[in-house]
Amino acid sequence: MNWDIIAENSGLFLEGAKLTLVLTFFALLLAFAIAVPLSFLRNSNNRAIRGAVHAYTLVFRGTPLLVQLFLIYFGLAQFELIQTSFLWPWLSSPMVCVLMALALNSGAYTTEIFAGALRHIPHGEIEAARAFGIPPLAAARRILLPAMLTRALPLYGNEMIMMLHATSLASTVTLLETTGVARQISLNDYIQFEPYVTAAGIYLVMTFVLVSAFQLVQRRYAGYLQPRRR
Repeated sequence: MNWDIIAENSGLFLEGAKLTLVLTFFALLLAFAIAVPLSFLRNSNNRAIRGAVHAYTLVFRGTPLLVQLFLIYFGLAQFELIQTSFLWPWLSSPMVCVLMALALNSGAYTTEIFAGALRHIPHGEIEAARAFGIPPLAAARRILLPAMLTRALPLYGNEMIMMLHATSLASTVTLLETTGVARQISLNDYIQFEPYVTAAGIYLVMTFVLVSAFQLVQRRYAGYLQPRRR
């Protein structure tokens, strides 16, 4: 084994880890912005709206993320209309395409998570808001949204971890995040074990920190939902 090569490329791994965190943060941020309004529409009384949101979640949950990434990065470039449009400078960027694929994919899963949490809110809380004369938008912002998020925390925490790991697919479209760095070292120096073990260790550390932070958030904001021990 040759760990000297890993030590020499520690700076590359550090840059790769930074890019992994950047992709995870912005993908989750965009997915959250997508999922919150769609989760309410997913429970809409309007069948057409509910069906449209369901179709979106079905497509992005029913197809592999890697295929979605390739369709966005390579597929859109096949259309001359897109190549000549104002969107091309962004859609030709690997960073933008990766974020788009990650956000749309995570947004679909998160929409279903949040929509399910909304359906489990006790009806009495909604009736109480109506009894106090709280407008629907204010009730959604002050009552339904906080209740939805606290109930969704365990599943949403898993989605965040999955998104962290999914960023490894960015290396397939030339981005040198953690896995991309490991692949580059493997190809340049003809070693397989050391780079990928190092990448696995980096992911493990980031996952441990994320899980620990999420457990603290869950105890702080959703502790009242846990069954009390006698």
